[in-house]
Amino acid sequence: MKKETPVNDSNLGVHTNVADTAHSVAAPPTRRPTWEEAEGNPLPLGVKWIEEEQAFNFAVHSGHAESVTLLLYSPADLVNPVLRLQLDFLHNKSGRIWHCRVPVTKLGDARYYAYSVSGETIPQLHSFDPQKVLLDPYAKCIFFPPGFDRNLAMREGSNAGCAPLGVLFDHRPTFDWSGVRPPYHESDAVIYELHVKGFTKNPNSGVESSRAGTYAGLVEKIPYLKELGVTVVELMPVFQRDPQEGDYWGYMPLNFFAPHAQYASTPRVDEQRLEFKNMVKAFHQADIGVVLDVVYNHTCEGDYKGPIYSFKGFDSAGYYMLSSDPANPYANYSGTGNTLNFGQAHVRKMVIDSLRYWKRGMHIDGFRFDLASVFSRNADGSLNWGEAPIFSEIAADPELGRVRLIAEPWDTAAYQLGRGFPGLTWLQWNGRFRDDIRRFVKGDTGMVPEVMRRIYGSDDLFPDSRVDAYHAFQSVNYVTSHDGFTLYDLVSYDRKHNGQNGNNNQDGTDANYSWNCGQEGDEAISPAVRALRRQQVKNFCCLLFLSNGTPMFRAGDEFLNTQLGNNNPYNQDNEIGWLDWSQLQANRDIFRFFKNMIAFRKNHPSLSRSRFWREDISWYGVGPTVDLSSDSHSLAFCLHGASQGDDDLYVMINAYWEELEFNVQEGTAQEWKRIVDTALPSPDDFSDAGIPLEQTKCRVAPRSIVVLCQPRKSDTREGP
Repeated sequence: MKKETPVNDSNLGVHTNVADTAHSVAAPPTRRPTWEEAEGNPLPLGVKWIEEEQAFNFAVHSGHAESVTLLLYSPADLVNPVLRLQLDFLHNKSGRIWHCRVPVTKLGDARYYAYSVSGETIPQLHSFDPQKVLLDPYAKCIFFPPGFDRNLAMREGSNAGCAPLGVLFDHRPTFDWSGVRPPYHESDAVIYELHVKGFTKNPNSGVESSRAGTYAGLVEKIPYLKELGVTVVELMPVFQRDPQEGDYWGYMPLNFFAPHAQYASTPRVDEQRLEFKNMVKAFHQADIGVVLDVVYNHTCEGDYKGPIYSFKGFDSAGYYMLSSDPANPYANYSGTGNTLNFGQAHVRKMVIDSLRYWKRGMHIDGFRFDLASVFSRNADGSLNWGEAPIFSEIAADPELGRVRLIAEPWDTAAYQLGRGFPGLTWLQWNGRFRDDIRRFVKGDTGMVPEVMRRIYGSDDLFPDSRVDAYHAFQSVNYVTSHDGFTLYDLVSYDRKHNGQNGNNNQDGTDANYSWNCGQEGDEAISPAVRALRRQQVKNFCCLLFLSNGTPMFRAGDEFLNTQLGNNNPYNQDNEIGWLDWSQLQANRDIFRFFKNMIAFRKNHPSLSRSRFWREDISWYGVGPTVDLSSDSHSLAFCLHGASQGDDDLYVMINAYWEELEFNVQEGTAQEWKRIVDTALPSPDDFSDAGIPLEQTKCRVAPRSIVVLCQPRKSDTREGP
């Protein structure tokens, strides 16, 4: 037998037998878990289902925590976790984010999750309490255990079994959005602000009782909205909030990702998002856009005495603005106890992630930002009058740059309406339109020049100069919103009646610019006062829909819904805050007028333009010139529609308490037809075919508006 010669492998430092090397088969390498599998991934924040690994990835931001523990609960025991994973900062932390990966095989029957966080407690800076069960700020669905208790979150000690929990269900099949295209409305945009619960909760809403006050209940009312003619619904806040706080309006959010569970018709937590998506899909199938009123400026955790649910427990100094006042450690530019700190990059990221989620996952068409001036504040609370980072970050996002962004351009200490607001392309709630139109219709002096500006599109606030280049549609024109009197109460009460709110009538604004038309309230009203109120409502309706800009009105105004003089029913989850649908039958004439004015606006795109009217508008008074004096209460204008392929419109407005004779300054009497006269009873107040004008002298009744229409003329100019 031939002797085998060993070979010295100097690289390995061992002797290798050549024959053994030739015939051996290498064992397959043992697969080691990837770093992400072993440690988790810091992005995305929240919980993500990893299909190929059959595992959940958990990630949460906590910049000053010393220890973070993931808690997993089963439905059978909401006090004691079935799994408690203490995260090791050397293994499960990247930067300021704590993370881990948990295979489904280790979850057992866990269905819910939360965190416990420890750290150094420093008064006015950090409020870490490891006994508190903390909700993930990125939770997409929230479960409230039967023993949920707000009070336990407000005092020292454990709140296990009584705290809101995140739900593990991201591995469910995706929703089928196929066959539905999100609508986008331009000149025909009419925004209708409504409260999800209040819209259908009243037993007289006609909605089946199990769906009254829910997302599903709204779907049943879509035929009504189509008949009225609105094209965009703006939903008052639907972010999950504390159900024990008495926050009916919803402006005290607990979380920015989960839809409010109490608006769902089903108690099943895994069905609530599905019901919300079905609602949005139904609106889109009806060609109605959906805008969410979003509250990112503060949370329901309040000031230092408020509950510790989430943000406070993870990193109060990292999420909230702090003040220099030891007695009030949280800065309060929201009026609710705290203000989120948009000087922090992770706070801005959370907001943008939330917006993306509602756009991408829920197919929302736009957002109205509550107290949006908070976005302009630096970390120290000062206003950034340049370009606050979050605005450029939203504008740079390929998805968010295409949605309808609407600002309430103020907070409790700043007023940035118009070009003072950093979001250059955003739409803005025009509080000046609201106040000026109210004062003019009420009969205040010196309002004619201001009303001309508002009708024209408020170019004083949104100038279309070469430098600024604003658009007329950026002005969201409204007379009423959730915040204040209803339209009927605006003409029925001289002062607020908020005693039922429990604040000694001290809450709510006193600057209502309202007029009760001669008698306060709704008891023993004379026929003359009742008729004048209806006429004033029609005047407001006319001015809203005849003005350039984007019109918005609140739900129920079209049938004279009342809140009995309460201009701030933020905590009235009852008949005061709910729509009274019996008024629809009692006030069909007002509904008809609103419906016709909306249709009139849609049929005349000359009214609502991307740009201002410029040379197409001619202003008049009762004669050839406008009376701009302080004592004037009247004006007229002719809007030429040829550049838009539209008819000419002639509008005569008399806010005076005596009849005035207007002389039509353009065309002959035979060329004009009267469409609207708010002084006439229904159905004569609006004529679809039009009533031919007999002479160019028109007697316009006290406190009324007359609208004339002349068939379109050819024009070779190209309009915007």
